[in-house]
Amino acid sequence: MRYIIGDNGKGFAGKSVAVWVRFLLAKILPFVCLLLILPLASGCGKKSESAEYHVEYVNKEKTRILKTEYEPEATDTAGLIAEFLTALSSDPDDVAYRKPIPSGVNVVSYSLDGVMLTLYFNADYHNMTAVEEVLCRAAVVRTMTQIEGVDCVTFFVDDMPLTDIKGNIVGSMNPDSFIENPGAQINSIQSTSVTLYFANESGDGLVKEERQDVYYSSNVSLEKLIMEQLLEGPQISGAKSAIPEGTRLVTVSVVDGVCYVSLDENFRNQDYKVSESIVMYSIINSLTELPTINKVQISVNGDTSGVYRDSFALIDLYERNLDYVVAVQNKAVTVHSTEE
Repeated sequence: MRYIIGDNGKGFAGKSVAVWVRFLLAKILPFVCLLLILPLASGCGKKSESAEYHVEYVNKEKTRILKTEYEPEATDTAGLIAEFLTALSSDPDDVAYRKPIPSGVNVVSYSLDGVMLTLYFNADYHNMTAVEEVLCRAAVVRTMTQIEGVDCVTFFVDDMPLTDIKGNIVGSMNPDSFIENPGAQINSIQSTSVTLYFANESGDGLVKEERQDVYYSSNVSLEKLIMEQLLEGPQISGAKSAIPEGTRLVTVSVVDGVCYVSLDENFRNQDYKVSESIVMYSIINSLTELPTINKVQISVNGDTSGVYRDSFALIDLYERNLDYVVAVQNKAVTVHSTEE
């Protein structure tokens, strides 16, 4: 804060030194004292008493989390924890929102040890799909860490520490544990460049295609734009779509650097003219060209059980692999409009 000392148009010329000193002490000393007191009063807390609260819900497509303002009745830490958990488990008033803790999933108990809040869920927690589970975690953690004295959150399910789909313990989480794509002005038209990978004509390699000036509506995420461009097929010679004809995109979302892609049942309809690795890495390599995506999981109608063809387990997360690129096409293709 900057304080400006003025003379109210009367001027200070001719004032004595003593008058100046008394003036400065009267005007500045209270502010100096205030600045010294404020850090002591605030301590290492994250929030002030006048902090505005919000609850994070899931959108109706279950692809990302949304924030809505919330005024709690409770004022103490225990009361706020209980009230926020109830809100996260209750249907919101807005029909466009969904509760992040779904029906059947219950917080059996919780404990607060220092600044670590531990939530104990029942076994039904495991019934959530991979996308729902990550969105639930993000919404819960980001809502609960607003509470003074709660800096991080850890989950237990059926009295066991929560593990990810690879079997690794998730551990403690804070708001920085989750990354979201930055928002953009709703319904504005933007352009971008995209890099896509299609199958070569023999179906045993990937062909890289770079498209410039691809126009799209800002309410379409870049990961969805990539998938829509892939499903449309290549615009260069010597390439063909690796994804089976007729496949439709069900959902696509990015949480914590992982892109979750759900395709419909037509994804399994193969003529086997394209190898399974080329099908998978056409999607994976195209999506991981985005700086916000490190890994990709592909499911069929949200189902991650089983394998794709012979060797690609749907439950696994896959990183980019450019070893399959056999030709690089540098031909730029201008697309005038893809979304409006």
